[in-house]
Amino acid sequence: MYVLADEVHMTLLDKAREGQNALERLANRIPGFKGYREKELRRDADRLEREHIAARLEECKKPLNEAAAAASRTGELDEINDIETARKRLDKVIARIRYAERGYSGFFDTVKVDEATLGRVYEFDLALLQRVDAVRDASSDAKAMTARIDEIDGDLAQREAILSGIS
Repeated sequence: MYVLADEVHMTLLDKAREGQNALERLANRIPGFKGYREKELRRDADRLEREHIAARLEECKKPLNEAAAAASRTGELDEINDIETARKRLDKVIARIRYAERGYSGFFDTVKVDEATLGRVYEFDLALLQRVDAVRDASSDAKAMTARIDEIDGDLAQREAILSGIS
């Protein structure tokens, strides 16, 4: 899956580069502007990648909904509690991924996000796809699924540390 995610990301970044109009290509020749524009393209590709990850996690809700319906029919209250815990944590992680920091730093910001940091964040986001697959694989067991979701939540804290300059 890692290679596929890399291909998807590079395709998005390459498409963004190819989609530049004549004025943008001309502006890229201005010293310093090309690097700025490249960072913006990376940020946009990162946003699309994170949206893709969030959408894949959204798909994990269907098995949870089916399990909740089955548990309510049979009256298994403990199972319903586990399923609801998994749902809440899944929603939280999806929101964190969707609205995660893009790696933008303002002119006067103390911590500047450079090309190397954006590269680390990109690699980090690729690893998230493998974690999503683990969540999907655990969809038949709410407790196991919750554990995998919690791992992603911990990973997102590390991502935030990278962008804040702490890690």
